[in-house]
Amino acid sequence: MTVWFLIPLAYLMGSLSAAVIVSKLFSLPDPREQGSKNPGATNVLRLGGKKAAAITLAGDAIKGLVPVVLAKYLGASPDMVAAVGLAAFLGHLYPIFFGFKGGKGVATALGVLSGFSGWVGLSVLATWILMAVVFRFSSLAALTAAIMAPAYVWLILPSPVLAGAASAMALLLVSRHRANIGRLLKGEESRIGSKKA
Repeated sequence: MTVWFLIPLAYLMGSLSAAVIVSKLFSLPDPREQGSKNPGATNVLRLGGKKAAAITLAGDAIKGLVPVVLAKYLGASPDMVAAVGLAAFLGHLYPIFFGFKGGKGVATALGVLSGFSGWVGLSVLATWILMAVVFRFSSLAALTAAIMAPAYVWLILPSPVLAGAASAMALLLVSRHRANIGRLLKGEESRIGSKKA
């Protein structure tokens, strides 16, 4: 059975911006225009509180998880599973439904990695939580978790192609956080839970 159809399906699923959809449902400001102007859970937390942020986080993670799990269920090769995961991730970064202007991809990457392996997902999530609790910078937690993800994939699975996909996502995540890195170095980055004009 061919599973090539899963690649465009994964991209289309990734293109559904949970932050924008949730913000509209909760009558919140457009996260692309307010706060950090990033359509992600952290900005929704600033603009609308914990409930809206939690739903956003879950939605963005699920759209990365489901296509990968479906690909594995249909017996896809590791190469195809990696391609499907990357397609969902790229859909979030460059959503066709929202002018190709998406979020940074942290939650969607977590969903993809959890699809690769539940233990990988838990390891990445634990890394994010640890860094977030200690330093209270969402961006620093995301960057650390992203950088560690390929190592977790390699140690837990191990699979060169899936580790390669994790590395590609990590590089894109670091690239999407360039402004955050600059603010972290200057001591100007907002902490988790703070309000941002």
